[in-house]
Amino acid sequence: SLHLISAGPSSRWNSSLNTIAGFYGVKGKLLQRQYKDHLSEFNSWEQKSHANNWLLFPENMGKYLSIDETAFTNGELYTIVTNKAAKGKKGALIAMVKGTKAENVIRILLKIPIGKRNKVKEVTLDMAGNMGLIVKKSFPRASKVIDRFHVQKLATEAIQEIRIKHRWEAIDKENDAIEYTRKKGILYVPKILDNGDTLKQLLARSRYLLFKNPRKWTQSQNQRAEMLFQIYPDLKKAYDLSQNLSWIFENTKDKTVGLSRLARWYEKVRQSGFKSFNSIVRTMSIHYQNILNYFDNRSTNASAESFNAKIKAFRAQFRGVRNIPFFLFRLSNIFA
Repeated sequence: SLHLISAGPSSRWNSSLNTIAGFYGVKGKLLQRQYKDHLSEFNSWEQKSHANNWLLFPENMGKYLSIDETAFTNGELYTIVTNKAAKGKKGALIAMVKGTKAENVIRILLKIPIGKRNKVKEVTLDMAGNMGLIVKKSFPRASKVIDRFHVQKLATEAIQEIRIKHRWEAIDKENDAIEYTRKKGILYVPKILDNGDTLKQLLARSRYLLFKNPRKWTQSQNQRAEMLFQIYPDLKKAYDLSQNLSWIFENTKDKTVGLSRLARWYEKVRQSGFKSFNSIVRTMSIHYQNILNYFDNRSTNASAESFNAKIKAFRAQFRGVRNIPFFLFRLSNIFA
């Protein structure tokens, strides 16, 4: 029963161990130590000697993989390779390597037999150069697919950059007005818009609606967006560019059509004059082939992001990670 408890969430693990310990008149923390040191098979775990630096489970290899990075504690990054077919459950974890340095990750992945590595057809990843190099050297026959959500994230960040610029301008204008009225001995009264926001509040409260499709706006968000775009037409233009990019990824199933639609989108960006969007176009042009590979199977890195979220939730239940090897031992029991 202790083995089953240890595989569950940390909160259940702690409360269940404390309950069991209470039946036998021992302290919960003592039982936890006894379990870790003697009952859990942690000390005889074959990967314990190198768990701090890497874990490897070649038996979990599949044809469609994801690669991403996550942080455990104190911002310490680990590179994680997962099998999409396992859907974030047992058998999902293939490799976990401390750090993001390409040569270190490649060295560990090359321990997997070449026959298994050559069967990999596709790997989804982000636009980081180290990830591309890892896939190229470790899975030479695999197609690299850059996650569409990483591309779209660049566009939404560009919109937020414009919004934030306008917000700082609004804050400066309000501060100037407050200082002016104080000198004149007048009470400052900010202008209130029709929806009850001040200009500064309108820009602050519009943050989330700019991430969403208009169909998902609430009534108040619709009203706020209408006012925002009327006052700041450049935000409307940037938002339309971002939504158009999302539409391309959502409604295109052919690589040739995708290339044509992205080319037209590039031209709209060029005409817009937005520096941040032009930077996105340059980035996409560098990675265009791997971005276009998305339209073959419409694969994303969502499984890797979901896996990372599970690890972070698992870590949060521990209230941090004090013993990394034991944390990884429990993690491997669940996902490897």
